[in-house]
Amino acid sequence: MRYRGYLARVEFDEEDNILVGHIIGIRDIICFHGESVKELETAFHESIDDYLAACEELGQEPNKPYSGKLMLRLPIETHAAAAAAAEASGKSLNQWAAKVFEEKTGLAC
Repeated sequence: MRYRGYLARVEFDEEDNILVGHIIGIRDIICFHGESVKELETAFHESIDDYLAACEELGQEPNKPYSGKLMLRLPIETHAAAAAAAEASGKSLNQWAAKVFEEKTGLAC
């Protein structure tokens, strides 16, 4: 689930027979739940809106769910092969890697 740049992981709680969501990618802990997908989605949106409002009221910056910067450590051979593939496609390594990540995560247009 995505809302206002935040992502959530959803699980089914068999004991309580509800869907439970947790915001991922931030240090603060935000959880929500619902008995249906619609309820869960509404609770997700309310949780994010409440979190952002509370941060504003307290005068603190909300945790951002990812900066867009990623540092990777790769084997030399992998780095060289990726650089060669990027050059062969006429892209920078960063452009090439971003496209590969988008394709593999299903976010490519």
